[in-house]
Amino acid sequence: MSKRYTISEDQKAELKAARKTNKNKNVEKRLKAIVLRGEGRKSAEVGMITGFHPSYVSQLVSRYCNEGLSAIVENHYVGNRRNMKLEEEKSFLETYKAQAEKGQIVEVGVIRKAYEEKVGHTIGGSQIYYVLQRHKWRKLMPRSRHPKKASDEVIEASKKLRTQ
Repeated sequence: MSKRYTISEDQKAELKAARKTNKNKNVEKRLKAIVLRGEGRKSAEVGMITGFHPSYVSQLVSRYCNEGLSAIVENHYVGNRRNMKLEEEKSFLETYKAQAEKGQIVEVGVIRKAYEEKVGHTIGGSQIYYVLQRHKWRKLMPRSRHPKKASDEVIEASKKLRTQ
């Protein structure tokens, strides 16, 4: 059986004060949902008013009652979700940069394996490419053939002319 959460008068006052000082529209919708639920409305009705799914309304109320106002108001998703800081990434790539400057071929797979060992877990398929892009690395490959090389037919024709 699900747990019923009740919102006290002190909590209602706290929510109304938070709504007055809030400037984020997404946080405002979450606060409004909790206030409406605290007024005794059903989750389905609150969901119709706010646009949230009724189960999400229940989750919001649960999170507010268990963790407090900071769980609703604060942004828990920050922009830097990297495994290393920029300076750490730069020092990590220095060894490979030295190899590339010597003219050696540096493969992304090798860098990726070393990166995974450094952070201690596997990474997504394109994450290493984002790391390299952040540090202005670009893909350079030796050409398989010269762009102005003559076609095979022209080469064969010139060989026949020389033998005569």
